[in-house]
Amino acid sequence: MNKRLLKRHKRQVARAKEHVKLSEPDLRTPEQITAAREAGRSAGGRRGGSDAQGAAPSIRKHSGGAAARSPAKADA
Repeated sequence: MNKRLLKRHKRQVARAKEHVKLSEPDLRTPEQITAAREAGRSAGGRRGGSDAQGAAPSIRKHSGGAAARSPAKADA
């Protein structure tokens, strides 16, 4: 039984090795990489600020809609 498990494991390993995807090398220059990092940092800061400001009004609008629906439930 141990030989059977060993053979099965070898087959699984061989099949797994066939499906391995190698990552492609980054062909950008170091200057391009640093510029992309800086752009990502500035975009991340702007997104965080706009999300924080945009989240509060959407919650208020949603709660107002729920309050407008509650009298309709009372009528029904």
